Amino acid sequence: MSDSGSPITPRAIATVATDPESAIRQTREAYERLRSEIAKVIVGQDEVVEQMLITLFCHGHAILEGVPGLAKTLLISTIARTLNLRFSRVQFTPDLMPADITGTEVIDEDKATGQRSLRFVRGPVFANVILADEINRTPPKTQAALLEAMQEGQVTVGGHGHPLPKPFFVLATQNPIEQEGTYPLPEAQLDRFMFMIRIGYPKPEQELEVIRRTTATHAATITAVLSGEDVATVQDLVRQVPVADHVLRYALNLVRATRVRDPEAVKPRIVTDYLSWGAGPRASQYLVLAAKAKAILAGGTHVMPEHIRAVARPVMRHRIITNFNAEADGVTTDHIIESLLETIPVEGTDAATMRKMDAVLK
Repeated sequence: MSDSGSPITPRAIATVATDPESAIRQTREAYERLRSEIAKVIVGQDEVVEQMLITLFCHGHAILEGVPGLAKTLLISTIARTLNLRFSRVQFTPDLMPADITGTEVIDEDKATGQRSLRFVRGPVFANVILADEINRTPPKTQAALLEAMQEGQVTVGGHGHPLPKPFFVLATQNPIEQEGTYPLPEAQLDRFMFMIRIGYPKPEQELEVIRRTTATHAATITAVLSGEDVATVQDLVRQVPVADHVLRYALNLVRATRVRDPEAVKPRIVTDYLSWGAGPRASQYLVLAAKAKAILAGGTHVMPEHIRAVARPVMRHRIITNFNAEADGVTTDHIIESLLETIPVEGTDAATMRKMDAVLK
């Protein structure tokens, strides 16, 4: 990015093959500008914003969990505006049908000849950023309408595949309260979300600023920082970040430690006591991929163990299933992940050193 603050171009980032440090620096500068633009509307929530952008740069999807009134919808729409991407919101309700999301075929008649033909009318899923608002309010049949779109980047209607625009980014929201009349997402669909991002209440000074902004007449002006082509280029850059074998093994060991039914996995006591099912291979893949994006956004040129640790919670918390003992003792998936980070070692590094490295990264 130039000193004038103009958006970076695909050509500028594409020099990664010959000048990787320059490409990473430009991406880091663009990321800082994105955060600055988002902060014009969203107060605080820096970690949430970072995790959402990591998901986007990894070509993934995310699910946001938080109580009503925490600006989840506003945050998602603001990110779409800073990225100059087409935004579409789908309010999930019990009567929502799959065709309401993907689109449907209608009959067109030529008034001159009287001939009829089918024409596909695109649904709201044909956008770059999709907000699936309160996704657990609709039945599984409609929830599944997003599965092909998220996995294959297309929808099939009437036997014909219709490609979705790129980049394609699904952000779903759900509330942890008011569970009456909801349809929890099956594990197979949850596993397709790269991150589960939890958004909490703002701090007192942040909430004061929210009140000040939202009760005044001034509306912030958002400037687009990156185009869709820029995002695609960053996604390619992320995959080129190198990872050492011992870091890959660390990610693998974290995931395998959750598999209570795997006799070969080395796991702490908290796993055998409180888990009924562990994370699958997709967790390992997303741990490494998210750590690559985290490394770039932190200005690094390669992945280190602390990058894996920084993304472990949002990657793994929805991929491990607790048992009745955990519910009775108030043990959550985050508690178990925290215990894994304390007990699973990195080759040649003790736990105290890892905690110091985590603190520097934050």
